[in-house]
Amino acid sequence: MNKAVNDGVWSGSWVAERLGVELLGDPELTNLLGLALRRNPKRAHLLVSNVLGKHVPQSPSIVYGYGFTLGRRVRELLGTEESARAVVLGYAETATGLGHAVADGIAVAPYLHSTRRPVPGVATAGGFEESHSHATSHLLLPENPELLSGDGPLVLVDDEFSTGNTVLNTIRDLHERYPRDRYVVVALVDMRSAADAGRLDEFAAEIGARVDLVAAASGTVRLPAGVLEKGQELVARYEAGSQSSAAPSGLVAQFPAPLKDEDESGGAGAGGSSSAAPSGLVAQFPAPLKADLDADPPGARGTARPAPTGPHPTHNRITRVELRWPRDLPDGGRHGFTPQHRIRLERALPAMAARLAEALPQDAHRVHILGFEELMYAPLRLARELEQVVDAGVTYSTTTRSPVLAVDDPGYAIRTRLTFPAHDTPADGPGDRYAYNIAGAGFDAVVAVIDDTADTPELHAPDGLLARLAEHTPHVVLAVVPSYVPERPPMLPDPLRGPAFSSYAPEEVGWLLQDLSDVTLEAPTEEREEAIQSGGAHYAESLPVEYQPSEQYQQLFHTALDEAADRLALAVGAVTELVLAERSPHPVLVSLARAGTPVGVLMRRWAQYRHGLDLPHYAVSIVRGRGIDANALRWLAAHHDPADVVFVDGWTGKGAITRELTDAVREFEESDGITGFDPEIAVLADPGSCVKTYGTREDFLIPSACLNSTVSGLISRTVLRSDLVGPHDFHGAKFYRELAGADVSVDFLDAVAARFPEVSDAVTVLAKELLAADRTPTWEGWAAVERISEEYGIHDVNLVKPGVGETTRVLLRRVPWKILARAGAGADLDHVRLLAEQRGVPVEEVAELPYTCVGLIHPKYTRGATGADGKAVAV
Repeated sequence: MNKAVNDGVWSGSWVAERLGVELLGDPELTNLLGLALRRNPKRAHLLVSNVLGKHVPQSPSIVYGYGFTLGRRVRELLGTEESARAVVLGYAETATGLGHAVADGIAVAPYLHSTRRPVPGVATAGGFEESHSHATSHLLLPENPELLSGDGPLVLVDDEFSTGNTVLNTIRDLHERYPRDRYVVVALVDMRSAADAGRLDEFAAEIGARVDLVAAASGTVRLPAGVLEKGQELVARYEAGSQSSAAPSGLVAQFPAPLKDEDESGGAGAGGSSSAAPSGLVAQFPAPLKADLDADPPGARGTARPAPTGPHPTHNRITRVELRWPRDLPDGGRHGFTPQHRIRLERALPAMAARLAEALPQDAHRVHILGFEELMYAPLRLARELEQVVDAGVTYSTTTRSPVLAVDDPGYAIRTRLTFPAHDTPADGPGDRYAYNIAGAGFDAVVAVIDDTADTPELHAPDGLLARLAEHTPHVVLAVVPSYVPERPPMLPDPLRGPAFSSYAPEEVGWLLQDLSDVTLEAPTEEREEAIQSGGAHYAESLPVEYQPSEQYQQLFHTALDEAADRLALAVGAVTELVLAERSPHPVLVSLARAGTPVGVLMRRWAQYRHGLDLPHYAVSIVRGRGIDANALRWLAAHHDPADVVFVDGWTGKGAITRELTDAVREFEESDGITGFDPEIAVLADPGSCVKTYGTREDFLIPSACLNSTVSGLISRTVLRSDLVGPHDFHGAKFYRELAGADVSVDFLDAVAARFPEVSDAVTVLAKELLAADRTPTWEGWAAVERISEEYGIHDVNLVKPGVGETTRVLLRRVPWKILARAGAGADLDHVRLLAEQRGVPVEEVAELPYTCVGLIHPKYTRGATGADGKAVAV
């Protein structure tokens, strides 16, 4: 059925016959548009869209489908690369939901809409005037000021373009502030005259930018001379008639018969005139959508009809539904709405729609979702989701500021009007607001969706919106969406760099940490172990006293480095090649401080040596049981594409950090709505078979594991303590400047990098083999740790540390119980045996051990306990 036709009558015929207005252009125009008269001194007629979801109740799938399809056309026009750089801007109030849907169709573009609601504390990034509108001033209030400052395409979305003045004003204002090369104008209908279209082309040439136009249909409105004055007279006459009629309060209907000369001009039953002017840019909708557009869904009619039994009593039930809107998710695009926000909303929609469905009467056949002025997108998405889960026909429209004459005639687009006072304390003062085609439509229930700014006494007053709705439907449901107001946390600082923080060169790594060098955090190992195992403290709340290696131990390190440098260089090259081939051609290396940081530096050096790439590299904190530093992720997302971020660590043991990172990234996505981070860690060695991006799966000595800060840029292990790290701070760490005399951090890097030329060919071969191999993690390490934990009566996998690196950490930082060593292990364990001897820890050889060695932390530690049974013995 033609959505602009009622009983075979075009819903623009009443105005066309009385004012001589003609709608010329694509045949689709009369499907998309009806006509009405407005109380506006600048323009008499109003083009009333049947698919916008503003004045005319319509199926939410049809409303959303038009915008989404236009967005797909924009994406095809721009291409993938340009679409990823685009920003979509919609116009308040009528096109806020349409612009959202266009952005959804593009899929990768953030969205912002103009607003007439100033928000205290949010700076204005621009503004413009809409000369013919009832309320002319538009504000731009993006939460992220950089949203409009990029040089990618700007996509401007409005429901219809009549003169193009609004677009010119917008581009003029924004181009002066944020010049760019390309604009795309999107509308449901383009109704500009040839002269107006030429004016836009001239302006585009003047500023040196390309302007494209995408519209579902195009045409023009032909207006006879004196149409404004005649229209104003007609409005005045009919409104005077309505005031003398006995229509229910707030409802304009049952107008007196038109004057004789109006009857003779054609009569309300005559069809409107529509000629087949040459086609403009007409949307080529896919078959399923076109079928939807041609169909007449249950309850979706172009205009409302008077209720046969009169208005419902005012004591009808009003039910409030708690939607449980996701925390910190914007309610719309007033301050910006990103693709990540859309993903969060789509995850939450089924549950919210289910709560709405529970509040509806079981016998409801026609349900209407009524949005609120600029709040169009959230109600539209709720309506569309509800449409999928209830048997009733669902329609959607929104309230508006715009005063339009209502005439109860099949040839007129606005059949009824509800009038009620503004209920959001508007900045320009109190005034009337309107809901069209709701009264008399026969809805079994109306769901009013508003933001909490508008949940005021005026909303609930005897003459307020809810009371007006209750006069015309037996059930009114109120759903309140929290109005998003940006919070501006303190700006996160730039990364710390050497030599002010760490002994690495400043370009080697930026530390997303705060400097706690002046805070005393060290505690004796025995005290820390007792507090950790008793549950009195978390290991990240303090630091162990830095191990001071003996001359003999230092010599072991240098010997091990000399013997392992080739092996290390090969693994560094292989894992870097895998990252470049599979993860990103321009990765952002993010090492897990601090064991991962030397590996991250070496990977950066390989990419520079082999490919001439200057990769960014940062170090962040991750804490077992507490997750990754969320502020570090926020900083990274603000400065880089999360999809390019590759987390780097030294090695895997049982895979605890791998699991920790996966959980932490998932929680971060849910809390912040920022997606794209891949929790898959790239490691030098993966003896635990916990990841698929590695240089080797052999458990061998990585010499950097032998030492603490003196091989890691003189940086401590990271610290997370509530009295030192606030909600807007990076995790902390110390810079041990006093240990500079023993620092071998750069020596370690240089020794491995010096072997790059020697292993270059071997890296090529190994990388090809790895890329072709099945590298699916088997989690053998985790299974082995569980087995060892039970076999040795520990019953806590956190006290079992597999692999050479983890065993070394046990001996340097914790209270070790015993060391399990694979029988026949050679020089890889020389430093382990020396440390064990110094600390009086037994080394037990095991015939079949999946690791070179495993360190067991004392399972029943109290200070003074030295026996294998955990009991204290006399000294």
